[in-house]
Amino acid sequence: MKPSDRETADFSNGRLQAIIDIGSNTVRLVIYGGSWRAPTVLLNEKVAARLGSELAQTGLLGDESIDIALAGLARYATLLAGLAVSDIQVVATAAVRDAANGSAFLDRVRALGLKPRLLSGPEEAVAAAMGVRGAFPRGSGLVADLGGGSLELVGIDADGCHGGASLPLGVLRLQDLHDGGIENFRRVVAKALSKAKWRKHIAAPIYLVGGTWRSLATYALRQSKCPLDDPHGLELDAVQARALAGAVALATPEQLGRTPGVSAMRAAVLPYAADLLTILMDELQPTGLVFSSWGLREGLLYQRLDPVARMQDPLLAGVAAFAAPRGGNPALATRVAGWTVSAVPASGRGSERLRLVSTMLALASSQIEPNFRARHSIDWALHKRWIDLDREGRAIIATVLAAYAGLGGAPEEIREFASPDMLREAIAWGLAIRLCRRLGANSLSSLEASALVSSKGRLELFLGESHAALLNRGVEKDLARLAAVLELEPRCEVIPDLALQDRRYSTEYLPELY
Repeated sequence: MKPSDRETADFSNGRLQAIIDIGSNTVRLVIYGGSWRAPTVLLNEKVAARLGSELAQTGLLGDESIDIALAGLARYATLLAGLAVSDIQVVATAAVRDAANGSAFLDRVRALGLKPRLLSGPEEAVAAAMGVRGAFPRGSGLVADLGGGSLELVGIDADGCHGGASLPLGVLRLQDLHDGGIENFRRVVAKALSKAKWRKHIAAPIYLVGGTWRSLATYALRQSKCPLDDPHGLELDAVQARALAGAVALATPEQLGRTPGVSAMRAAVLPYAADLLTILMDELQPTGLVFSSWGLREGLLYQRLDPVARMQDPLLAGVAAFAAPRGGNPALATRVAGWTVSAVPASGRGSERLRLVSTMLALASSQIEPNFRARHSIDWALHKRWIDLDREGRAIIATVLAAYAGLGGAPEEIREFASPDMLREAIAWGLAIRLCRRLGANSLSSLEASALVSSKGRLELFLGESHAALLNRGVEKDLARLAAVLELEPRCEVIPDLALQDRRYSTEYLPELY
């Protein structure tokens, strides 16, 4: 676990929400804090009860599985009481839904003081799809949530969710289906898709949800030696997806289990899941794959948000909740980012959100010990889970933070993720934020008494007479470094305070971002 991950485990946040997910393979408790639009995981614990392991043979939840599940649920109830978490959703899915003794099992869960809700197949599918919609606000395609007992399929687009279906193709059933031969396996899957009215070309990506798919993504990242290690948001085109599925289908569980981040439990079923993926690719002809770590549990939280909250930018919301307690106040970061705009304009308006995110994280990194500030803050950019942030965005933010910390340029391992022009712009952002801090420690008075402007081949720092004492060799040095990146001539000038009104950045920038 990285230091940046450990720092998030703070139960002092009063806005805690908990989800207990009683699945066919695992029974999991997740406690969330932070922003409601982009909640942070504070605790994630599971027990491998395998409630659906005997379902195909007996139609029942096994006695041993029930005992394991109830012991885990009793622990969860005790943990939640001790942490004073009252906002708790308990949901049960395919195994409990299909088992003849599912109702009796839920009665025993209620006896623990919990209030379980049995989700129907379409409800489960829509909840998973809502999780994907929350994670990918502009996403459009087919969500495929692979659980222990079932495969949920539901379409998503700008208008919402549609066509939810639950198919009996969970990982606990795949081996039995596969034992009948690959052609029989293919016929069973094709028939299930046809019955669910999903046997058609979708001409869009499939969003893969579930622990087994995440393990597949982790395997892909390790095999490609990618410097990023979070499977969330990994995108593969159709050719890459088929190659991955083919390679995993031929691998042994022992080989797959040697991959860091892939558990023995997941490795045992990955070859069958890979065959299932190949059939889905053949039948549906998607444009590619997108792996989502947000699914049913996050969808349950997202469904509860009002329409205005759903429209919030999840990246800005998540970074603001993380950075604010560490000195990266969003309002201050917006002012600092605005201070840089006249000198370092963005190449596109869409990148301004990255400038603001980078500024919040840069301000937060100022509280880190200088001797490991650069590496620690770059880890925030590259390895912490941010929602609605792609590889290019990670590379840009990491480059801003590296420049802010005094490093020369973009970290070598991520230079392939963004164009040289974008990385050069990110270096300039970082140096401009650094200059702002050097000038007046980001005080509001120093922001109001100064202006940074690029014009006619020069990078000019204007300082009001009331704050002329802030000008020193360190400020001049940082201004020169920024000017060199921008290929401009640096210049400092002390002017009357009233004259700053014509040179200071426009405050119209502020409401646009915050």
